[in-house]
Amino acid sequence: MDTAANPPATPAPAQPEADGAAPAVLSAAPTAWADKHYLLVDDFIGIRILLRESLRNLGARHIDQAASGGEAMKMLAKTRYDVVLCDYNLGEGKNGQQVLEETRVRNLTAPSSVWLMVSAEKSVESVMGAAEHQPDAYLIKPITEGVLLTRLNRVWHKKQVFREIDQACLDKDYLRAARLCDEQIEHNKIHEIDLLRMKASLLLKSGEPEKARAVYERVLAERDYNWAKAGLGKIRMNNGEHEAARQMFQGVIAENRYYIDAYDQLATAYQLMGRHEEACDVLEKAAKLSPNSVPRQRSLGMIALKLGNVGMAEKAFRKCIAIGEYSVMKTPDAYLGLARVCGIKNEPKEALQWLLMAQREFASELIGLRAKITEGMVYHESGDYRRARKCGDELEHMLKEDPLRPDMPVCMDLATLLFAVGVKEAPVELLCYVIKNNHDNPVLQDEVQKIFDKARMGEEGSALILSSRKEASDLMNKGVLLWKTDKLGEAVAWMRAARLKLPNNLRILFNSAQILISHLQQHGFDRTLSDEAIGVLLHVDRIAPGQQRFAQLMEQLAALAPLAVVVPGADAADTAAPEGAA
Repeated sequence: MDTAANPPATPAPAQPEADGAAPAVLSAAPTAWADKHYLLVDDFIGIRILLRESLRNLGARHIDQAASGGEAMKMLAKTRYDVVLCDYNLGEGKNGQQVLEETRVRNLTAPSSVWLMVSAEKSVESVMGAAEHQPDAYLIKPITEGVLLTRLNRVWHKKQVFREIDQACLDKDYLRAARLCDEQIEHNKIHEIDLLRMKASLLLKSGEPEKARAVYERVLAERDYNWAKAGLGKIRMNNGEHEAARQMFQGVIAENRYYIDAYDQLATAYQLMGRHEEACDVLEKAAKLSPNSVPRQRSLGMIALKLGNVGMAEKAFRKCIAIGEYSVMKTPDAYLGLARVCGIKNEPKEALQWLLMAQREFASELIGLRAKITEGMVYHESGDYRRARKCGDELEHMLKEDPLRPDMPVCMDLATLLFAVGVKEAPVELLCYVIKNNHDNPVLQDEVQKIFDKARMGEEGSALILSSRKEASDLMNKGVLLWKTDKLGEAVAWMRAARLKLPNNLRILFNSAQILISHLQQHGFDRTLSDEAIGVLLHVDRIAPGQQRFAQLMEQLAALAPLAVVVPGADAADTAAPEGAA
């Protein structure tokens, strides 16, 4: 955000270009504003007229206007605007923050487009909320023509420097985007620090933490930047140095209490250390500083509910629902969480009302199973064991009818409920499925063990966890063995079957993609196998974004495609072998 009022925020995701293209150079030449397309979003026609006249005085010809957030979204979906000036308060419906939020999620503007948030609001709450979605500038009304031109020029030229990097990121080609940062540094020294910040973030996304560490340390050797210290904290946390990471994040917050990302990272560090009460306290502080974040209010509600802090959970879920009404980040979690809270408070009537509302707001395929689980929990927590058991019977029938299993948190909630209402076989199968898909995750295994302990199956649960881990390891290792003995065709087929059995096991997914790449390297390019590998990796990125091996494998695939620019060092000899089980 290009304003002194801006609290430090995480850099916007980088975005890309084609290799070999000439790097964008910061130009001193005047910008041709007449050729650009503009969108003005404000609920007051007088403000729109003033901004329109200011733009016309700059030479602008193509100017569209929207009087509401909903109207703005329709126009953004039809036209790629070069410049958007959007008011924060837009009356009924989406506010400016939510328009920007949805535009970012749906990629409705080009990487080089400029987004100026305009508002009379000066409160920390409003500025922080807008900053989290990273507009290019936050302009406080009244806006003079001179201020508008100065800010437009400054932001536009900077955006052109990052345009090709941004596009590479949209393509998820993070390593190439990192290389483009180096190219841009050579031509645009004025933006060196911003480019280094972007490069370090990209290297982390690419699974190159040591290279990212070198960038952060290089920056810190010259100046004490909080974002660089936070970056080192993330690396330490990923390396398992949770206490060291905690100290770094707390240090950043001590120096800048508005650095919201540091709060989120500190909460994660506490959770990884098993200190859930401290994590909840940190999220509560962050939510007070920037209360209009739907994901943060949702996270606060869920961790508070897990800790049994019903009052805090209720407050967070109600806030989440209120601010999420027009948000693209709206999910069923707050509705279901609030229903759980009402059940615990022995208010089943209100709980069922929230469940009905959730089912009206969200598609049945998204909410159906979870709503039934929550209904059973509400009945059980409010003492209506007959209805709770009826829900359990219905859920058990649903599991028998559908061979596909839900995601890990839903499996664990479902197992907990089924155990509570007296069902044994189905929850055991669910928990074993969870372990097989996460056989190298000791924290999750501890949580599963607690569910077994609560069901008075402690020893039996321990044995089941061990056997499930072994089954997953054996399944993976057989594929790796076939690969190592040059039976690539058999290895591909084996790992394909393994993915069907364990569709969310990250080690199996990555090894499957690696074996497919090895087949392409040794036997020539095959579009079907290449598409299969890409599909596997995109599935990984959906269920667990930010995994270290994702970027390297995507780049290896890009290098193998016909007419692709081959990246030095990405040939078959340098391809990493699939991992065996520990």
